[in-house]
Amino acid sequence: MRKLTQALLFSALSLTATITLAGPPANIEQLAWMTGNWAGNLGPNQLEENWISTEGRSLMAAVRMTGDDATSMFEVITIEEVDGSLLLHLQQFDPGFAARTEAPMAMELEEITDNSVKFVNVSGVGMPTLGYSNPDADTFIIHVGQDGGGSFDIELKARSIWQ
Repeated sequence: MRKLTQALLFSALSLTATITLAGPPANIEQLAWMTGNWAGNLGPNQLEENWISTEGRSLMAAVRMTGDDATSMFEVITIEEVDGSLLLHLQQFDPGFAARTEAPMAMELEEITDNSVKFVNVSGVGMPTLGYSNPDADTFIIHVGQDGGGSFDIELKARSIWQ
């Protein structure tokens, strides 16, 4: 019985270790290039992302989708430095601040370069992957992974928040 208990405890600890493993080493300052006001078309709508500069080992964005003179979606995204890597949380809201899902999506860092980052879903809710890239000073691309593979890109352009 003691050996069985030890085996079960070892299995439980191994499973916990697997779940809590961090992505590759990274710090929040590596994402400073995301900071700014970015906007572009998504079908007939406009998508706007406002990324606030890195501070306190975190980065955050307020996102809004508008079209036909109305707002159809709000989104809050946070990226935090946790255990030497990065963790993204994302929650979408309908007008009236009604959450679209019971809990926010959680994504772990998969890869990072000087001007791109990719996260993989660890919560089981939402898109399988989400990435961002900044190929030049005026372009911000969102890479949205789709179930079954593949992805689509949303290209945004830099603009002044005061327009």
